[in-house]
Amino acid sequence: MADVSGPATPMNPPPVPLRRKMIAGGCTLMLLPVVPRLAQAATIVAVRTWPADEYTRVTLEMDTELKAEHFTLDSPHRLVVDIEGIQLSAAINDLVAKIKPNDPYISTVRVGQNRPNVVRLVFDLKQDIAPQVFTLKPIGEYKYRLVLDLYPKVAQDPLMALLKDAENDPLAGVLESLAQNSPSEAPIPSVEGQKLPPVARKPDDAPATPPRTAPSRPNRPILIALDPGHGGEDPGAIGKRGTREKDVVLQIAQRLKKMIDAQPNMRAYLTRDRDYFVPLNVRVQKARRVQADLFISIHADAWIKPSARGSSVWALSQHGATSSAARWLAKKENDADLIGGVNLSAHNAQVAKVLLDLSTGAQINDSIRVGTQVLNEIGKINKLHKNRIERAGFAVLKAPDIPSILVETAFISNPQEERLLRTSAHQERIANAVLSGVQDYFSAHPALARRA
Repeated sequence: MADVSGPATPMNPPPVPLRRKMIAGGCTLMLLPVVPRLAQAATIVAVRTWPADEYTRVTLEMDTELKAEHFTLDSPHRLVVDIEGIQLSAAINDLVAKIKPNDPYISTVRVGQNRPNVVRLVFDLKQDIAPQVFTLKPIGEYKYRLVLDLYPKVAQDPLMALLKDAENDPLAGVLESLAQNSPSEAPIPSVEGQKLPPVARKPDDAPATPPRTAPSRPNRPILIALDPGHGGEDPGAIGKRGTREKDVVLQIAQRLKKMIDAQPNMRAYLTRDRDYFVPLNVRVQKARRVQADLFISIHADAWIKPSARGSSVWALSQHGATSSAARWLAKKENDADLIGGVNLSAHNAQVAKVLLDLSTGAQINDSIRVGTQVLNEIGKINKLHKNRIERAGFAVLKAPDIPSILVETAFISNPQEERLLRTSAHQERIANAVLSGVQDYFSAHPALARRA
């Protein structure tokens, strides 16, 4: 009789019943990989930081939506963010190196595995902040994003920023008078309807300043708000050579600001002076806070066909766009908030509606007048896409009491115009043309005295 107690070998195969059991067991083992495994940790695609005087933004882009909780600590000031569903990785550790010494709000950041499947970020802060932490769903080139916006507890006042910018200006006294005579409860820029803390004021025990009489209109400089489109997370249109709209329009706006500031009795204010994102309604609020006489939003157009070319100037329409292309462009520009990233949970749905309802025919008529002058001057240095002012419902043109235009300097999607936009000489020509149009407008239509 065969010895079944010994090990089975090719020369000594096991009995048939035993072989069947082993095969059955083997089948069971083969089925094991089919059983669902635990979900793997999310992958951090990119980490970006956008420091600015107004606020610092930190963005973590990932391949799946995550849950995050945060809280602040005092003595010293810290922001703690716990992110579920991720593990430590080189990408998230890269955040430490991205914090620069000149960041106005973040001193350092520490990263660690707080507990299984939870990574903790600790931001050591330079001042007390009012943080906003929110997530964004995929849009455009972006995947899921976790956004950390670090706003100061004491919000920056655009009017005081303008005054600081004019410290060595011969008209600084006039601007200071404007600031002192502005309403103490003037609107402060908010983040999509969420009221930010009040701006800094002089302490109660500060020496009393004798009240000044509001300057007469002839002595008050004409103030022009320049709004470089896009910025930060929102690059705007991108040309074939990789030229980003947000960079080009900022350069043009900075050149135009220098030209305006060099004029007697004219000054300019930038809604953003660096590469960071500003929500559309905040751009409008900034212009209103500094009591601008004119609002100019600067862009570089794009179209699905590279053959499209030429400059154009736009004014607000309350009754629909002048064409299907105009409607498409307005939607694309208005989607900047979705791409740049705003906290929708804090969004006040009435903000845009109120601004639109308040827009008057007089404001739009003035916008068309100044836009026509600017278009005529631009036509002298570049081909025009249309020989007339176009109209559409751009959110950024909805200041109810400020003539507002949007200038599409050229088509960045057109290879020839993209090449021109990259040159300082063409940027200077565009800025000079806009200035000439503005001067022509104010020569024919002197700015009315604004409310004190």
